[in-house]
Amino acid sequence: MQIIRDINDFEFDKKSAVTVGTFDGVHIGHRKIIEKLNSIKVIKGLRSVIVTFDPHPQIVLRNRNKDIKILSTLEEKLDIFNQLKTDIAFVINFTQEFSNTTATDFYKNYLINKIGLNDLILGYDHMFGKNREGNFETLEKLSEINNFTVDKVDEYKFDGEHISSTVIRNLLSEQGNVKRVSEILGRYYSIEGKVVEGRKLGRELGYATANIEIGNEFKLIPKNGIYTVEIILKEENVSYFGMMSIGKNPTVANEEIIKLEVNIFNFEKDIYGKEIKINFIERLRDEKKFENLEELKKAISKDKTKSLEILNNL
Repeated sequence: MQIIRDINDFEFDKKSAVTVGTFDGVHIGHRKIIEKLNSIKVIKGLRSVIVTFDPHPQIVLRNRNKDIKILSTLEEKLDIFNQLKTDIAFVINFTQEFSNTTATDFYKNYLINKIGLNDLILGYDHMFGKNREGNFETLEKLSEINNFTVDKVDEYKFDGEHISSTVIRNLLSEQGNVKRVSEILGRYYSIEGKVVEGRKLGRELGYATANIEIGNEFKLIPKNGIYTVEIILKEENVSYFGMMSIGKNPTVANEEIIKLEVNIFNFEKDIYGKEIKINFIERLRDEKKFENLEELKKAISKDKTKSLEILNNL
């Protein structure tokens, strides 16, 4: 997949199938749009182009959610686009200045005149441009003048329920329901970061943990609690399993900062400074303050037993 960040680097080709969106999380609803893009590409002999934005527009605008958290970093999105056999991903640097671009100017100056446009594939609720003024009525007029087809992808519901990035954010932040989220995403929800020095209290409890420092401050961390997880050491691309604690360590410290600590089963290597990926499999329980360390150790033992049961049933 070719990644383009400057519109002037495009080689104009009218035979292009294009979709536009933030695609945060690239959930199964988004995938239906990309599937349609790929289908039209094959049927009509076009190249496929996904136009997306970085940073997330709401991080810049903050007009709907002042504390927006993202489901996927740009790198994660691009990796998924590549897996879905996209020909070109065009990443637009979203700024306050760009946000003032009208829908008509965007489609004319970027898609029609620079990329080239034969088919435009969009989700049913697509709105774009300054004040979200661009809609399908606007696009139908543009398509007649500029000779391209607008393909609207109907809403895709999962188990009869509406799917959106907002729904997924709520499931993660309010419930920690990573199992449900994995069904909606079509893959595990994940976070990435670096292993850093911690207080090493886990060793004293008999469950050594790796402390994770997240690389992107806007990445959504699931609700505080204990989770069964898959751990991938990125340098080796080797996968392990374990359990993760997200929270303030109320029994031993009750710190203000949220800590992310993972206990990797059957693992003894020194991985300080290494990049790590955590796939969330299932939530075990809420974070809890225990009466003493002995009670905490018993709870961790139960967490591990439950985790092994979950892993055996995957």
